[in-house]
Amino acid sequence: MEYIKISENGINIVYGITEEGYFKLLHFSKAPFEEKKLYEMSKDIKEEDRIREKELAEEIFEPVQLKLSGYDSPCEKHGNKHIFSSPGYILKYTGMDDTRNEKGRHIKILLEDKNVTSVKVETELQFYDGVSVVRMFNTVTNTGKEKQTLEDISSFLYFGIEKEGDGLPEDKIHIRVPYNGWQKEMTILDYDLDRIGFSKTQPGVYQRTSMVYEVTNTGNWSTKKYLPLGYIGNREADTALFFQIEHNGSWHYEIGDQNGHYYIYVSGPNETQSHWFKDLEPGESFTSVPVAAGVSKDSFEEALGELTRYRRLIRRRNSDNENLPVIFNDYMNCLFGDPTTEKEFPLIDAAAECGCEYFVIDAGWYSKGLWWDNVGEWKESRERFPNGIKEVTDHIKKRGMVPGVWLELEVMGINSEIAKKAPDNWFFVRHGKRVYDRSRFQLDFRNPEVREYITAVVDRVVNEYGAGYIKLDYNIEPGIGTELYADSVGDGLLGHERAYLEWLDMIFEKYPGLVIENCSSGGLRIDYALLARYSIQSTSDQEDYRNYATIAANCSAGVTPEQAAIWSYPMNRGKDDPEEVIYNMVNALLVRIHQSGHLAMLPELSMDLIKEGIALYKRIRKDIREGLPFLPMDVANNRDKWLTAGLKAKNKIYLAVWKRDMEGKIDNRLNSSEEINDRDLFCIPLDKELLIKDVRQVYPDPSDSTYPEAKISYRLCDTEEGMYFNVRMEKDVCARLFEFECGRDLC
Repeated sequence: MEYIKISENGINIVYGITEEGYFKLLHFSKAPFEEKKLYEMSKDIKEEDRIREKELAEEIFEPVQLKLSGYDSPCEKHGNKHIFSSPGYILKYTGMDDTRNEKGRHIKILLEDKNVTSVKVETELQFYDGVSVVRMFNTVTNTGKEKQTLEDISSFLYFGIEKEGDGLPEDKIHIRVPYNGWQKEMTILDYDLDRIGFSKTQPGVYQRTSMVYEVTNTGNWSTKKYLPLGYIGNREADTALFFQIEHNGSWHYEIGDQNGHYYIYVSGPNETQSHWFKDLEPGESFTSVPVAAGVSKDSFEEALGELTRYRRLIRRRNSDNENLPVIFNDYMNCLFGDPTTEKEFPLIDAAAECGCEYFVIDAGWYSKGLWWDNVGEWKESRERFPNGIKEVTDHIKKRGMVPGVWLELEVMGINSEIAKKAPDNWFFVRHGKRVYDRSRFQLDFRNPEVREYITAVVDRVVNEYGAGYIKLDYNIEPGIGTELYADSVGDGLLGHERAYLEWLDMIFEKYPGLVIENCSSGGLRIDYALLARYSIQSTSDQEDYRNYATIAANCSAGVTPEQAAIWSYPMNRGKDDPEEVIYNMVNALLVRIHQSGHLAMLPELSMDLIKEGIALYKRIRKDIREGLPFLPMDVANNRDKWLTAGLKAKNKIYLAVWKRDMEGKIDNRLNSSEEINDRDLFCIPLDKELLIKDVRQVYPDPSDSTYPEAKISYRLCDTEEGMYFNVRMEKDVCARLFEFECGRDLC
């Protein structure tokens, strides 16, 4: 076999070309390539079968899964695995282009099936200088004379994820699964292979079961159950492979086994999971959704650091992610979609007094009373705003802030007069009828009349109302797609999603200074098809600030810190509760502050703490936009009593520490032998290589004696076993923000 070796930014890639011309992806790792690992498939294999070992090994390693209707794949596999597809497994190598551009190295690999289907595939790999991540996608073209129906095409396919190290895969390989649900965003769980059904059960033969572990999204809410993110770690070899799927709709990835090796398959929509197929007439092409894959040590923190660097490189350049302005939004634990002029004026004054720089009027401004099923016109309600909404936006400007409004432009309520008059081709249709979800219709952005109408709404709120910020929400799931003007309902959905991205590009070109927040019932569309365009992302609709700490601690899994909007919403209970205010502020201080709550009704001490937090934020936000994730206790769990997470920024670390002990229990994760039964003590391990010199509490200011501070103490402990940061908090619900001075540059 002839090898093509590529080493770029710490990624080692090895391709192979067989004597027959078949193309193989043999290696994709931080570790160097070892040829013998390709054939070490089973230590228990029968001796008489070893002569076929190399043949079976080379049977796999195809780099592209490509399935067309009507063609056989004679290779042995079990179940619905996305491997050994036809003509994917018979593609032959025809050439490679290897160049450089302003981003880094750029490679095109050309494959073709001349004999059976007459299709060719072009694989593009874009490297980014200084980052161990490569972005890739595949384009298939029908070069024959007959129509071909495409049922599946991968964006990334790699056999041999278990190759490094000598131990059994189930002993060394683990995966991170990023669950993401409404008010439960950013829940990251870790599984060994045997916990997902892959314990070895076939001694003496090549393991190729029907078992496959699937992480899938079907529909237009791209992250309603999972983030489009994968992580595969090898504890023995200290290596990891990670990836993100950059698509705002249906996607799929799976881990399976074949011929003694494990594989990872990653794609956008396909027919099996997503009701998608696409007809390709002679000369037509289709391009898969992009996937970014990277390598690191077996460290989730390091992988997220590489992804954070990469996400910043692919993102639309914008001033919002440079300046990180503080946003007040009147919704969460405040007006809850019931705004009026009378309610807004005192909130505007209070937000300005606290130092907020944007003020967003959230849902409800366009309709009196209950408005859910009649949205679509997006004009102000004179019952709510007798002198017009411009009176309110003018007052926002007068107080030195930029006004913003809430919109949900992708839907129309079923009782909207516009929806009643509009033709069916404005909307998703299945089985000859409009698609309903939660009393809304889904608009189809492939229709130029729809885009024209929605653009006119944006023009009005920007030019007439003076909005410089739009919270763009999306609260339905229209399902598998639309049958209009499409080969399949999944094809209709994909066409709509790509048209929506094109519309966003047009809006940002038209209004380059406009800030648009990506919101989908909170964080149900956290993907980098959208976030390469939007500058800010709603992370959750979580209404309990204590539970929001988990989302705040883990948010770097889904989004860069300067794009992650976290609510801070102290409640008004008629008395000062400084610890509640502090906890809320600590949730948001290392990301993007989305201030809310009834500020105008808060007691003086609570207001002072909010002002102090926002003032601190303005001093450190230059570090946030460049900082990288710091997870000394790994990811947080929704049941943790203690949580911690932070940012590494040049020669300093910002670290948030939360305590939420409603049950009076001792945390099992204590890492110090001293005072092991002290339920108020949290011992955080710190790597000595950080060269930490000093630590101080930066929020709230410990020298401020204007409020009765909860008893807090902390100290660095440098022991033979390691360095620890010990924190004692006597209050059951409590949080603080610390800054560490380090003896070296960390970013």
